[in-house]
Amino acid sequence: MAREAIKVLREEGLVENAAAMGRRLREGLEALKPASVSELRQIGLWIGIQLKPEAGKARAYCEALQQEGMLCKETHEHTIRIAPPLCITAEEVDWALERLATVFKRLG
Repeated sequence: MAREAIKVLREEGLVENAAAMGRRLREGLEALKPASVSELRQIGLWIGIQLKPEAGKARAYCEALQQEGMLCKETHEHTIRIAPPLCITAEEVDWALERLATVFKRLG
């Protein structure tokens, strides 16, 4: 079973896609420059958006993103965790960045 999973990862180029889309997502977030963000942490497609304490708790941002159609998770009170699928497309990353921009403009 594990060998088949690794075969799919290789044949479908999911590792390369995750690296490319992770860069696109990071660059897009850096371009937004939200005042409420103190740090971005990333491993591949996983991104942690660390909010400044004065920006409020991450849960409010996650709930606002959910209203926009995007699911993410708050962790450690002030961190928004984004964990898209390995097969995410450039169009989907751009869609997510639009939602993030909307929410950051509204909340912080």
